[in-house]
Amino acid sequence: MLSKNLLKKLNKQVSLEFYSSNLYLQMSAWCDHKGLEGAARFLKAHAAEEMQHMQKIFDYIQDTGALAIIDAIEKPIAKFKDLKEVFEITYKHEKMITTQINELVDLSLAEKDFSTFNFLQWYVAEQHEEEKLFKSILDKIDIIGLEGRGLFMIDKEVGSIQLG
Repeated sequence: MLSKNLLKKLNKQVSLEFYSSNLYLQMSAWCDHKGLEGAARFLKAHAAEEMQHMQKIFDYIQDTGALAIIDAIEKPIAKFKDLKEVFEITYKHEKMITTQINELVDLSLAEKDFSTFNFLQWYVAEQHEEEKLFKSILDKIDIIGLEGRGLFMIDKEVGSIQLG
C-alpha cells in the first residue's frame, strides 16, 4: 500500500509524464510546420513513448489499490527560435524529469517501500537513456550546425533515430 506522500508524488509524476507527451507533440507540430519532417516524426514518436511512461505509472498506482489522479496539465510552449532551441528545451526538461524520478526513488527508500523502489528502477534507467539521447542530438547540432545543408542533415539524422 502506498503512503499518502508517495501516492501524491506518483500522481504528480503521472501529470509530468502527460505534460512531457504534450510538449513533444507540440514540438512535433512546430517542426512539421517548419518542414522538418524527420524531427517532427521523431518528436511525435517520443510523445507517444512519454504517454506510455505516464500509463505505466498510472497502472502501477491502480495496481497498488490506490487511486491514480490526473491533475491539470500545463499548456506547452508552441513557438521556438529554431531546432536547437527545441532540443535544448527537451534536454532541460528531461533533466528535470530525472530529478523528479530520483526524488521518488529516494522517498520510496526512505519509506521502505521496496516494491515502489523496484518499480522505479526502470525509470531510472530510462531517464539515463533519455538524457544521453537528447545530449547527443545537441552535440550533433553543435558539430554540424543549422546553417544551409546542416539543418537538412540534422533533420534527416534525428528522423532516423529509432526509439524504444
